[in-house]
Amino acid sequence: MEEAKLKEILLAESYVSQEDMKQAEEQAEIRHVSFLDILFGKELLTKDIVGQAVAEYFKVPYSDLNTYVPTAEQVQKIPEDIAKKFRIVLFGVDESGVVVTTDDPSRADLMQAVSNAFPNTKISITYSLSEDIDGMFVNYKRALATRFSEIIKTQKSVAPQMFEEIINDALAYRASDIHWEPQEKEVIVRFRIDGILQEAGRIPKQYYENILNRIKVQANMRIDEHFAAQDGSIRYIPENGKEIDLRISIMPTLNGEKVVARVLATYVQGFNLSDLGLSNKFEEMLSRAAKKPFGMIIVAGPTGSGKSTTLYALLKHINNSGINVTTIEDPVEYRIDGVNQMQVNSRVNLTFASGLKSIVRQDPDIILVGEIRDHETAEIAVNAALTGHLLFSTFHANDASTVVPRILDMGVEPFLLGSTLELILSQRLVRKLCEKCRYGAQVGVDELQKIHPAIPDYLSSPVTIYRGKGCEVCNQTGYKGRTGIFEFIPVDAELKELIIRRPSAIDIWKMARKKGAISLFEDGLEKVKRGVTSLEELLRVAQPPDKAYDRKK
Repeated sequence: MEEAKLKEILLAESYVSQEDMKQAEEQAEIRHVSFLDILFGKELLTKDIVGQAVAEYFKVPYSDLNTYVPTAEQVQKIPEDIAKKFRIVLFGVDESGVVVTTDDPSRADLMQAVSNAFPNTKISITYSLSEDIDGMFVNYKRALATRFSEIIKTQKSVAPQMFEEIINDALAYRASDIHWEPQEKEVIVRFRIDGILQEAGRIPKQYYENILNRIKVQANMRIDEHFAAQDGSIRYIPENGKEIDLRISIMPTLNGEKVVARVLATYVQGFNLSDLGLSNKFEEMLSRAAKKPFGMIIVAGPTGSGKSTTLYALLKHINNSGINVTTIEDPVEYRIDGVNQMQVNSRVNLTFASGLKSIVRQDPDIILVGEIRDHETAEIAVNAALTGHLLFSTFHANDASTVVPRILDMGVEPFLLGSTLELILSQRLVRKLCEKCRYGAQVGVDELQKIHPAIPDYLSSPVTIYRGKGCEVCNQTGYKGRTGIFEFIPVDAELKELIIRRPSAIDIWKMARKKGAISLFEDGLEKVKRGVTSLEELLRVAQPPDKAYDRKK
């Protein structure tokens, strides 16, 4: 639906006030985003409210495909070609007839198509959001292995067909990475979904070379190189026509060349600040620090913990036409309108340090450094923040309090670091429980101790904890989607004074603790108590703090 029509609907039904809409339009133009992104970010709207508003406009009920999720068997009762052509999903069946949902109830030939699929049946039409309709179409996917077999039988254009099948499957399952792992006689294909690798299928070894060569050609790599690592990227246009970027890495192994493709699709990059899983207190703390005229905000965590996504969401939140935002990244993962983005390039000696030197001569207001990883970059970053720039960066550290001693160990002067640091946050990603099959049960102290001996120190017993049974919606895992858990340390005057004395990580945490800081684990426990994630999933990524961290004071 066109934005103008959607604005008209939301205003006519009083879902949004004229004043809020005007402000959202102004901010959307400044930040180069949709007005909906602004309204979602301010929590004035949700996707379900938009769905209900559009449904009212079409004079049909709204069907929420996230709250009530049709089974695979139910979806497949409508033939795949009909379902995708008319954008329809079977939402419900009872004695009185069938309920079919679509994202275009106004289509003239829709009722006839549904009547052909369900002859002599009473039919009701409802509305669902387009992205939720697309999510249901994954139920038409057969096993990759089955489709591989059919392609291999034809013996024609095996490489392009198989490559496209794998990419389209990865997108349908919202995978963040695709792995091709050569074994002695076959190649295992695995998808990383919600942070966990899952096997998707296997390819006979004799067909892999053609697929590998296709990947190399499209990624502008050398096809005659088999014993060195190579990196590249592919711009791919999938079935829905929305182009995506694939970041390709090839590495030689004993059984052949392994390929990993990072999927940079809209479902990975379309985050606003309010989508990250921040509590209201943490979101306000981050927004406040990002409005300061100069200083450093550092996001810490291991690889794959969502650090870059947090900084991108922050940039989207504060970006406007009145400021100059420039980044130096390795690589540039997501493109942001209105932001000057530069990519590290070792071939021309464009490093974080040399790129940062150039950026400070470009009259920037805000600088994003993809990662502080050496003395030179750290020193230039601190000096940039000290001379009137607001600087964001990521840093590899296990927790927020470790960041300071690690940067000091790189050779940065303590008084300079203390003068520039404004906020340190650490984060991890946990899988969210599937809303379709989530269930809660009361557990006592004995069971809590079996899960982890320290848990009773944090949870009063008995307490309700939640788990996922596993269903078609979550591919029998019990989880669907991910959210962040966070640890924040605001750097106030007292903490700045402490940094000058070269403190240990424990010294920093003790002071932060006295001022109300909570650990990654404790932030995760709040999400466990609300049924967002499970206790087992939290323990997979974060452990209770060591007693030396004085968790009770």
